[in-house]
Amino acid sequence: MTDMQYVAPSTLDEAVSAYAAANGDGRILAGGTDLLVQMRAGMVTPGLIVDIKNVAEMTSIEETSDGGFVVGAAVSGAVLEEHPKFGSVWPGVLEALNLIGSTHVQGRASAGGNLCNGSPAADSVPALIAAGAIATVQGPTGRREIAVEDVPTGPGSTSLAPGEILVSFTFPPRPPGSSDAYLRMIPRTEMDIAVVGVGVSLTLEDGVCTAARVGLGAVAPTVLLVEDAANALIGSKLDDAAIEAAAAACSAACNPIDDKRGTIAYRTKVAGVLLKRTADIAANRARGA
Repeated sequence: MTDMQYVAPSTLDEAVSAYAAANGDGRILAGGTDLLVQMRAGMVTPGLIVDIKNVAEMTSIEETSDGGFVVGAAVSGAVLEEHPKFGSVWPGVLEALNLIGSTHVQGRASAGGNLCNGSPAADSVPALIAAGAIATVQGPTGRREIAVEDVPTGPGSTSLAPGEILVSFTFPPRPPGSSDAYLRMIPRTEMDIAVVGVGVSLTLEDGVCTAARVGLGAVAPTVLLVEDAANALIGSKLDDAAIEAAAAACSAACNPIDDKRGTIAYRTKVAGVLLKRTADIAANRARGA
């Protein structure tokens, strides 16, 4: 057994080079809130750890000229919360990220790590999907962009190619009358894994929903983009019929498991209930309430 190596590159090119050279035996260290737990449990024994916290592009938050944001994959929830504008534009994304673990964990845990860990119950991912966030990844063959919903491929697995590193998330500009929200159901009051998680982002114009996206977590092998739920909201005034149709679409999209946190029937029911509550919060925020 060889000794584990640790590197802390200062540029993205150096990080990609080191990670790719490990030939699948490397792991990326951002916050470490998943990696260190997995190592202690003996689930992973990497030959190389690539610490990316010194790479500026992966730890920065930038506002784009059109009013969007580019958030580094290693930015923690606590750091993002301190940004003067992000939380007012994307409150649902921020509240989802800051439901991960304890206050101490939130000072380290990043949306990038949460996505790449591949958990179907990841809290930040439904909100990222609802936001229409685009993931930028870079590897030995160059850089590409992927919709967040296309990154998870199953429990613990992603669509990133060998040697690719998640660099950042791009959030689109928001028209007036837009907002988002995230809710989850957990057995305990704090620090538990979601039984169901729902993210909703929408835009209202003269009381009519003109755009919507819905992300649904912990009810299938991957976090889902539920287009049927969004389509039920778009064009409506978010009346009872539209909300019920969106809730039914969320329940219909479920393909959950039975486990100690909830049955298939329970998760399916809760998915619809949470859609109603989350859409209501997002709509009230969009109205400025």
